[in-house]
Amino acid sequence: MSSATSARATPHPAPDPAAEVTALAHRVATHPGTTGKAAIGLVSEVLGGADWLSGPGDDGAVVATTAGGRVVACGEALWPPFVARDPWGAGFAAVLTNVNDVAAMGAVPLGIVNTVTASDGHARSVLEGMRHACGLYDVGILGGHLTRHDGEPSVSAFALGEVEDPLSVTRVAPGQSLVVAAALDGAMREDFPFFPAFEQRGRRCAGDVRLLASLARSGAVVAAKDVSMAGLVGSLAMLLEWGTFGIEVDLDAVPTPAGVDPGDWLTCFPSFCFLLCVPAGREAEAIAAIHARDLDAAVVGRVDDTGRVRLRRADAVATAFDLARDGVTRLARGPR
Repeated sequence: MSSATSARATPHPAPDPAAEVTALAHRVATHPGTTGKAAIGLVSEVLGGADWLSGPGDDGAVVATTAGGRVVACGEALWPPFVARDPWGAGFAAVLTNVNDVAAMGAVPLGIVNTVTASDGHARSVLEGMRHACGLYDVGILGGHLTRHDGEPSVSAFALGEVEDPLSVTRVAPGQSLVVAAALDGAMREDFPFFPAFEQRGRRCAGDVRLLASLARSGAVVAAKDVSMAGLVGSLAMLLEWGTFGIEVDLDAVPTPAGVDPGDWLTCFPSFCFLLCVPAGREAEAIAAIHARDLDAAVVGRVDDTGRVRLRRADAVATAFDLARDGVTRLARGPR
């Protein structure tokens, strides 16, 4: 028998679902984008307990105006090595992260304010990236601050959004369905765990992020979280940790881009991916609205009161986070 025939005759061992799920659970739990969130606990040490709605707590906070309205305010600082390596991308990301944070609280973005400390060349690239993002998301740059600096560059941006019915983690409850909504157009960056879909979505991006405000007004979604540096599962743990809720995520149901490794998808920062808490019986309504925008969506689990975030594939289940024992952000709860 030839060596080629022998090679064809030797079957490869079938994948072990239990080992695969256990490895994925370990990977998402130890992902640097997630473990780094523990530093947020410093906020509670200095400022006291959080309430996750009026702040400090979530990415943004709801603020009542004297005229009787409500706005969402939020801000993001970009990682300095990223700013140095890709100032245009950092400028774009400064807008993207804020617009997503505003959307995750059910608000419509009103404008961006920025602070840039950089050389003339870096500052120009940053502002050009911001301008491009603002064009796609239909939001204006209201102003900001620019300091000429030849050392390590830095970029921060802040957003304001108008909200009628806030989406808040304080409204998460057992029995709700978790829907993952995502834009799967595009390809993973090779140098950074980021999945950009905005170039393929183009001007549709503006309507995509405003969809969440519409879902909030209808009551089809009551709480949400944008998937960012912590990845899908780490961001999910942050969504649930306020009430130490739990969930079992069906990995086979999670919308995933073609050709992207599941572990890479669960630990990347997608340009559009939201975790939505949907009241029982409203799932079809929420998913239909998402599909109407040519976005992907699916129910991937149901919120429970176990405090454990589990991953499941077939009959194999592994726990990634035990929120009853250890949170992600380490924020202390204020009075309920």
